[in-house]
Amino acid sequence: MKKVLIISTSLRNNSNSEILANQFYKGALTSNNEVEYLTLKDKKINYCLGCLACQKIHRCVINDDVSEIIKKINESDVIVFASPIYFYEMAGQMKTLLDRTNPLYVSEDRKFKDIYFIATCAEDDKNALTRAIQGLEGWIECFDDVSLKGVIYGIGVNDPNEINSKASLLEQAFNMGKSIS
Repeated sequence: MKKVLIISTSLRNNSNSEILANQFYKGALTSNNEVEYLTLKDKKINYCLGCLACQKIHRCVINDDVSEIIKKINESDVIVFASPIYFYEMAGQMKTLLDRTNPLYVSEDRKFKDIYFIATCAEDDKNALTRAIQGLEGWIECFDDVSLKGVIYGIGVNDPNEINSKASLLEQAFNMGKSIS
């Protein structure tokens, strides 16, 4: 059993990435994992100040919801990020969150090793996700023994709930979650 944290970064209700994240959640539960679903919709997340105080005091000096999110990330074995793709890149709120996880860089008790990425976009070409994947891989490279274990390419969807017409992607998200053990 693993502790899985799914972070939905879309701010739109019934977004396509959120629907796929929920399918992943259901699959991970079937494998008896401890799974938590977190959405950024109601979270206050400020920009990183670049002060690097976190490198010395092992926490961020900004008082917002990120401290609790960082704690959850730090205590999880598996992290799943779900994001819509805007202008061929991850959503800004996901990037802002990644920037704010700088205290994890000096964490001595960090548990996460496996990262998954669920991305959705209107484009029909998987290459539309390349820059977002590379951005996430850049974050991953900052941590020893952490790797990107899987990507769901939710391409060709734009309108809310449109992903529900793509049964194969829903099944893929469920099965990817189910494969975690």
